Parts: sequence; C-alpha cells; structure tokens
Amino acid sequence: MPRPLQRVLTALGLLGVVVALEFGFEILLPDAAWRQLALFAMVNVVAALSLNVINGMAGQFSIGHAGFVGIGAYTGAIVAGNLHQQLGGGDPTFGDSFLVMPLALLAAGLVAALFGLVVGLPSLRLRGDYLAIVTLGFAEIFRLTIATAGTGAADQGTIGRLLAELGGPIGYAGPDDTGVPQYAGPFWIFGAVVLATLIAWRLKFSGWGRALRALREDEIASAAVGVDPTRYKVTSFVISAAGGGVAGSLLASMRDGNPTVQPDQFTFNYSFDAITMVILGGSGSVSGAIVGGVLVTFTVKLIEQLQGLDSVLALKAAYPALDLNALRMVLYASILIGLMVLRPGGLFGEREIFVRRRKRPTRPAAAPAEPVPATTAPEAAAAHGAPPPGAAIEREIKPTGRELE
Repeated sequence: MPRPLQRVLTALGLLGVVVALEFGFEILLPDAAWRQLALFAMVNVVAALSLNVINGMAGQFSIGHAGFVGIGAYTGAIVAGNLHQQLGGGDPTFGDSFLVMPLALLAAGLVAALFGLVVGLPSLRLRGDYLAIVTLGFAEIFRLTIATAGTGAADQGTIGRLLAELGGPIGYAGPDDTGVPQYAGPFWIFGAVVLATLIAWRLKFSGWGRALRALREDEIASAAVGVDPTRYKVTSFVISAAGGGVAGSLLASMRDGNPTVQPDQFTFNYSFDAITMVILGGSGSVSGAIVGGVLVTFTVKLIEQLQGLDSVLALKAAYPALDLNALRMVLYASILIGLMVLRPGGLFGEREIFVRRRKRPTRPAAAPAEPVPATTAPEAAAAHGAPPPGAAIEREIKPTGRELE
C-alpha cells in the first residue's frame, strides 16, 4: 500500500475512534467517577508529553510545569466562558464545541507559550538545580498571585481588579459564576492526545529533535558543530509551555470534572506528578510519557481507594492521630522507589513501543571470479612492458658488431 494512502486511512481510523468515544463513552464507563478519572488521565498524558520535550529530550530539569498548565486553564476557562455566553448559554453541546474549544485551546497555548518565552529567555542559560529553582519559583509566583488576590476591595487598581475577576482562592467559575462550561468531552481530549503524540513523535525523530538530544548529551560538542544551544533550548521551552497550556485548557473544560478553576490545583504536587510520569516512563520516550501518565494517575487513585477499606478505617479509628494522607504519599513514594531500583532508566528508557525498522538494501550476489589464463614469464613481463627475463644476460653475452670487427 502506498505510504500517503496508508497515512490517510490511519487518520480516518483515528478520527472514527475519537468520534465513537464521544458518543459511546458513557456506555463504556457508566460510572461518572471513572469517566472523570479516565479523562483526567488523558489530560495528564498531554501534560507529560509536553514536559517530556524539555525534561526528556532537552535534558533541562524544569519543575514548574504546573504554572503553565494553570495559565492555560485560566485562559481557556475565560475564553470558553465568554464564548458560551455569546452562544446563548444553556447546556454545552457537541456542535457548539467546534466553535468554543478550538479558540480556547489556541488562546491557552499561545498565552502559555508567551510566558514560556518570558521565563525561558533569561533562565535557560542556567543549568541543573538553578533552572529547577527558577521554574519552581515562577509556578509558585503565578499560583500565589491569584490565590492572594483581593476579591472585595474597592480601590485595588486595574491589575488588582483583573486578578479579582479570577476568583482568588475560591476559584474562577465563569463570567457569571455559574461554572466553566464543560465542552471538553472524549472527542477533544482523546483527539488532543493523538495530536500531541504525533507532534512529539515527529519532533523526536526529526533533525531538530536529534540536535536537541545531542545538546542533552554534550552541549559543548554540539555547539562546536553549529548547534545553537540557546535557540534550541528556548524553542523547546516554548513548545513545552504551549503543550502545558493546552492541557490546562482541557482540564478547565473537562466533562464530568470540576467546573471551577482553583489555584490549589496547580501546586508543586502537580509538577511533581508530571515529572514522575516522564521519569517513570523513560525520559525522552514518547511511549513512556503516555504509559507514565496513565500509570501515575490510576496509581494515585488506587491508593486513595485503599483508604476506604474496612481494615484501614479500623486502623484510623484505633489511632485517631494517624494521617492517612501522609501514609498515602509514603506508599506512593515506595512504589516509585521500587520501580526506579528495578528500572533505573524508566519503563522504556528512551526506546519506543512501535519503531519502524528500515529495510537495508539487499546487495547483489557477487559473480564468481573468472579463471585467469596461465601465462609464461616472458608473456607476463611483456604485458607489463618489462624486458623478458634473461634479456640483460643475453645482451651481455652476445657480442656487438664492433667487437667482431
């Protein structure tokens, strides 16, 4: 089958799958809690794929990804809420989502990318722990700026009024405080996962991705052969931030989710979970980021479900001072430590699940050597332009005409 036709059929097949999920997801998962968990896991996959660009491929340690996800969440919620009002309000429909979600996703990605450029230009000249501190500081500044904004003060200036519109610690619930419209159903969330996977795959196996991984391995040697470290790092940081913004916009409008965007959703714990998804699956692996996002999301939920067991509740009743949340984090950390001991490079390392192996061109079988006819020594010497053996001796022995006279 020709390659272009194969790609068209694959795209049509994926489109059919996401459309089928949009209308059959409630039949597949009747429980709303499990539907919310599945969609949340897919949003985390988009966040992990975007963080993998900077942490996995570029080798830069960023621990403030929750800030870009939060920026995208607030931006997408504002755009979706205002567009929903322009469309007349009411219950969100699948048809109206094609008018709301593209603009919300685009705005969220652009705003997050702009902040990624602002943070990346001065900070990506740093390395290691210094870069981690800068990105963590940015995420905390963003969260605390919104969480501490006054919502009832009279004189607070233009910036203060704009921040107050975001709801402060209570959260943003749309322009009319009735909740952010939940337009992001399975079609948009699973479709975003497919697009993010394709983009991440193309980035990794392109010349740009190879240059980025070369910078990760040896920045000095890469710069010596013409790779500009600053340009590649800043570009990767902007792409990673834009992907985080898209994930935040999906999270804000996620069906069966929380219709309020709150600053406490984007604490360091979310950044830590995103880093865990990347490292657990394998830094630089697209397949690893997908598996890590799903595995971490369901593992955290499973541990939360274990807290409701009768034996755990009896233990809590016997020891009222016991902090189950602390035990949950201890159990979660123990699982991660065990996996890192067994698989130091992650589940996949830098490998992928599906890798097309190029067929090597077959070489034609060598023809048997033709027999070389036997030649005598005089014939061989004549062929090479040399006098036959014995000619010099014969010339010395044979007298010349002058000697005969």
